[in-house]
Amino acid sequence: MQRKDIEFKTEDDTTLRGWLYLPNDAEDAVPAIVMAHGYSAVKEMYLDKYGEVFAAAGMGALIFDNRNFGASDGEPRQEIDPWQQIRDYRDAITYTASLPMIDESRIGVFGSSYSGGHVLVVAAIDKRVKCVVSQVPIISGMENARRLIRSDVWNGLRSMFNADRVARYAGNEPEMIPVVSSPDEEAQAPAALPTPDSWKWFRETHDKLAPSWKNQVTLRSVEMFIEYEPGIYIPSISPTPLMMLIARDDILTVSDLAFAAYETAREPKQLVVLNGGHFDAYIDSFDESSSSAKNWFSQHLLG
Repeated sequence: MQRKDIEFKTEDDTTLRGWLYLPNDAEDAVPAIVMAHGYSAVKEMYLDKYGEVFAAAGMGALIFDNRNFGASDGEPRQEIDPWQQIRDYRDAITYTASLPMIDESRIGVFGSSYSGGHVLVVAAIDKRVKCVVSQVPIISGMENARRLIRSDVWNGLRSMFNADRVARYAGNEPEMIPVVSSPDEEAQAPAALPTPDSWKWFRETHDKLAPSWKNQVTLRSVEMFIEYEPGIYIPSISPTPLMMLIARDDILTVSDLAFAAYETAREPKQLVVLNGGHFDAYIDSFDESSSSAKNWFSQHLLG
């Protein structure tokens, strides 16, 4: 397996950076899987481990940081626009397909958490994609937010959105909000991902693997999260083969929404149920999640 640094331009001339993984013994052009991370996460947060698994199986993997995060360019920093990230996925596919060592007719996409929703959309609308794996995906921003945000908080949150919109219109910088906040604080600060396992995983992974990760996003990112409905694209993915990996006890991108969404997919499709919660897909259940994805891509891209 070999890894090299890459960068490419998007259609709006933003430079995105990441890694290209390739098998060591490839003599001909190989299939490739295009990958980016979830909500605020950067590529060092375990995506490299998936790239290694895919390359060891004889496939390439193009892993990039989302715009405004990590090594990639983009302004405003720490802003997550799901539709812009989808456009960037498609530009990443174009770049990957242009590489001489990649077979442009055998491109897959992998996404996890927020990007797990993105790849559902990309696979539905971009038929250059020949195989898709969506891991612990966001299905419905509104329904997911209703699970994460108490009903008595909604009015205050919408007031924050409105005040931020007025301030931006006046030329001020976007308001920021933490991605995660400690569940041990007496008065827990508002956060974009307000679950105890989110706090634990992001803080531990930042300290161990990803010092470039920052615990903040623009408040507008949360507003765009609530407006985002990738699950409605699932019936349009077929005939592109779809695998969904759902964590049985997921309380972040809640598992019952994902199970119901899977039922709307048409064949060919496959469901893998992982033990544990949302972040166990990267750690305790990594062997199962990565091998399941590898086998699905191998079946449909390697033959």
